[in-house]
Amino acid sequence: MIKKILNSIKKDWFIIAVLVVTFIVSLYFYASLPSQIPIHWNAKGQVDGYSGKLFGTFAMPLMNLAFYFFFIVLPFLDPKKANYAKFQSAYKLIRITFHIFFAGIQAIVLLVALGHTVNVSMFVGLGTSLLFVVIGNVMGKFKHNYFVGIKTPWTLANEEVWAKTHRMAAPLWVVGGIISAIFAIVGGESFFIALFIILSIVSIVPIIYSYIIFKKFDKKIVE
Repeated sequence: MIKKILNSIKKDWFIIAVLVVTFIVSLYFYASLPSQIPIHWNAKGQVDGYSGKLFGTFAMPLMNLAFYFFFIVLPFLDPKKANYAKFQSAYKLIRITFHIFFAGIQAIVLLVALGHTVNVSMFVGLGTSLLFVVIGNVMGKFKHNYFVGIKTPWTLANEEVWAKTHRMAAPLWVVGGIISAIFAIVGGESFFIALFIILSIVSIVPIIYSYIIFKKFDKKIVE
């Protein structure tokens, strides 16, 4: 297992570059940063939470690094780990997008801490929307597994239900990402309302759909 993990790391040169650059940039600006670092913003994009300098500077890069190892190890823990090879490119694209998103958050933290004016709500909203679009674009390629994708009792019980559910949900995620991006640009609290509605739709609709499809398969088997 360790050898396979090391082989996976060797192929992740781009992600590793993102992680290394994030740490280097954070170290470079560390001496110039104030003693209190902004780490949380409210719905209006106003800072409402601070932390100490050390934690505020390196929390996000360390979290990004932790997620890197989490994503690497995850397939090896899955009883259906052999299926990850069948959607390896899709899984890697999602990982790359997540790491770029976290690096972007770190860039925002540093810029605001250094006194620059940043439209935090818009950029975080656009980053979130990008995640939706990327996941939606590759969701149809996800193969049966226990960690990545839409996991309901019915998708996990039947591979055909899994495939149909993900093909149905994929465009929902893409459209949801585009709509949330529009609201992110418009700005204000409307983005968070839209995001809540979108999250509800892309979560609940596939659950209901997977149940309906499973019942249809179940009925055919009985007949």
